[in-house]
Amino acid sequence: MSIVYKCRHCGQAIATLDQQVIDTTMLGLDQLSIKEKEEMIQYKDNGDVDVQTICEDCQEALGYHPHYHELDFFIQ
Repeated sequence: MSIVYKCRHCGQAIATLDQQVIDTTMLGLDQLSIKEKEEMIQYKDNGDVDVQTICEDCQEALGYHPHYHELDFFIQ
C-alpha cells in the first residue's frame, strides 16, 4: 500500500510513502474535517491512497497571484 501526495493544481507527484501499515494520526490526516477528507483523499482499488495537496511551485504562484484562490484550477 502506498500513500501518494499529489499537487491538486498541476498534478505533480510530491511524495510517496510505501508502507504495509500506516498510522493516519502520524500523518495528520485525522486533523482534517469530513469535508476536507472527501475533497483531499481518494482511495484506490489496489489499496493505495492519493492525497491532494499543493506543491511549492503552485504555492508560490498563489502567493504572487492571490486572486487565483478564487479559481478551482489556475493551471490550464
